[in-house]
Amino acid sequence: MTAPAAPRPVDVHALPAMLSALRLPSFQRHWQALAERADAEGWPASRFLATLAELELAERDARRIHRHLQQSQLPGGKTLATLDFKALPGVTRARVEALAAGDWVETGANLIAIGNSGAGKTHVLCAIGHALVEAGRRVLYTSTTDMVQKLQAARRDLALEAAIAKLDKFDLIILDDITYAQKDRAESSVLFELIARRYETRSLAIAANQPFSAWDKVFPDQAVTVAAIDRLVHHATILEMNGDSYRRRAAAERRSAKPEIGATTSSDNLEAEAADNIKEETIT
Repeated sequence: MTAPAAPRPVDVHALPAMLSALRLPSFQRHWQALAERADAEGWPASRFLATLAELELAERDARRIHRHLQQSQLPGGKTLATLDFKALPGVTRARVEALAAGDWVETGANLIAIGNSGAGKTHVLCAIGHALVEAGRRVLYTSTTDMVQKLQAARRDLALEAAIAKLDKFDLIILDDITYAQKDRAESSVLFELIARRYETRSLAIAANQPFSAWDKVFPDQAVTVAAIDRLVHHATILEMNGDSYRRRAAAERRSAKPEIGATTSSDNLEAEAADNIKEETIT
């Protein structure tokens, strides 16, 4: 009977190169420190290996979330932590946190926030988007105008189908300001194709300043307007957020929180308030 071959000597000095070749950067960073601790505390080999594997997976998840957050184009700062629920009309913390859990995204359902300019629609949708990215979802934030322009360019290049298919990798697309500007038939056509493509398969979250009755500004053709709204609301949560401006209230609170450096005349106060109002109206 042939004796088993002696194990080949292992070159420990080659371990960093081997870990690099295997694309295990966390193993490479932590193995020496963990090996010293394992030797000192008498860990079995299985615990040492499992600890390294846990570190690798955790850091890999963190890198993926960071990459997906960058790709999402979500504006920084608009998170659940910075959302002032006291200033939000008709939207409770419990409801937003339930939406942030993301169960509705699994079924390709939609989320529509309708309300006055400055009511906090974008902040709510982006806060939910940030939470979904942290939970491992793929999210894309864009203004509706930018999305339409990109899809129109793809159509001119005879690549519209490929461009829309590429968006399938995102579990959720947030379309901001869908009713902000009048759209011609060509623009509304590519927007409808995106809505139709994602119907019941991938989710959309939409911020609109106008009620559905005014969406003829989005889709000039009445039949297309009805078909688009029908697809959007069939499986949708609708947040009605009409009320005082979320941004104006936040700006007022910041002004009241600032220490007064010196007395100002009433005309100074009126001029400052007018400037704030003008800035507010330029942001949708």
